[in-house]
Amino acid sequence: MITSEFPPQPGGIGNHALHLAKSLSENGLNITVIADQRSVKGAEEAHFDESNNFKTVRIPRKKLVFFTYLKRIIASYKVSKNSELVIVSGKFSLWIGGLLSILTRKPIIAIIHGSELLLNNAILQKFTRWSLKRNTEVVAVSTYTQSLIADLNLKKCTVIPNGFSLVQSEKKIVRKSESSERINLLTVGNLTPRKGQHNVIRHLPKLLRTYKNIHYHMVGIPTYKKELLALAQQLDVEEYCTFYGRISEQEKINLLGQATVFVMLSERTQTGDVEGFGIAVLEANALGVPAIGSKGCGLEDAICQGVSGFTIEPSCEKAFAKALDKILNGYQHFSTNAITWSDNFRWDKIIPRYISIIKRNV
Repeated sequence: MITSEFPPQPGGIGNHALHLAKSLSENGLNITVIADQRSVKGAEEAHFDESNNFKTVRIPRKKLVFFTYLKRIIASYKVSKNSELVIVSGKFSLWIGGLLSILTRKPIIAIIHGSELLLNNAILQKFTRWSLKRNTEVVAVSTYTQSLIADLNLKKCTVIPNGFSLVQSEKKIVRKSESSERINLLTVGNLTPRKGQHNVIRHLPKLLRTYKNIHYHMVGIPTYKKELLALAQQLDVEEYCTFYGRISEQEKINLLGQATVFVMLSERTQTGDVEGFGIAVLEANALGVPAIGSKGCGLEDAICQGVSGFTIEPSCEKAFAKALDKILNGYQHFSTNAITWSDNFRWDKIIPRYISIIKRNV
């Protein structure tokens, strides 16, 4: 498995790759993962890799990115020569898959998430599409992601949604808050335009006219924290916003358990960055937390409209207020449905579909 992201660094593609590797290994497959080493000395990655039930080959990042790319290609070629099948996930990994299809003639399964298909650079976009055509099979993590390559008319392109796993698996139904209690909105994800935290902040002034006890919690790498804080100050809602930065898995689960509604009002950015699915939504659902997400992206596969929550136009204040009102007025119904819906996406339900594809290609 060649992946562009991998824990302990955060990221949806890495989260997916980790649990896919673990689940395949638990089902008797011998897995080797090729991933980047982002820390300078590699101690953080080494400690993390020791806890896994599969081998991980780390590629240190060099100041000159060309040498990093070259080392990835060489390592991928060496490992794939002795492998029955190769799985690639993430932008650069897709390109390596295209090269390996020529160099090794091994079966290659490409997993596509979304943003890697919307590159602004025309040459890189053509190379990506060429690489996809070279793969034995393609797995899209959502129907939205699959639609981005519909014109390629690939013979074997299957939708397998992202799976999720929580350290703490107990199901918890969060009852509707009393009117005197705080309504906690929560977003988990890198603080970037794609994740849409700015849309939620823009909705707060209108929401506060109805819900005096509302508060917005943001968990994730604070990439655009400065800009989001400035927006909150401009709209005079700073006291209703809390930024947590990067936190531990258990701290994240604790915050999910305290949330009233999970919110991800994602947008497609000018660089083509887009939400391909939404694992964090399902993690919230598993703890009984309904969700409100964006239309026109992979979140439409992660949220069952009117059942586990709602998808809306992310910038529409009226639509957000209406969705929130419906959830709060039928909270136990949505909370129970969210738990039931999330069960469809646990890794023990998802992994047999990957194993089926692997078996027919080796």
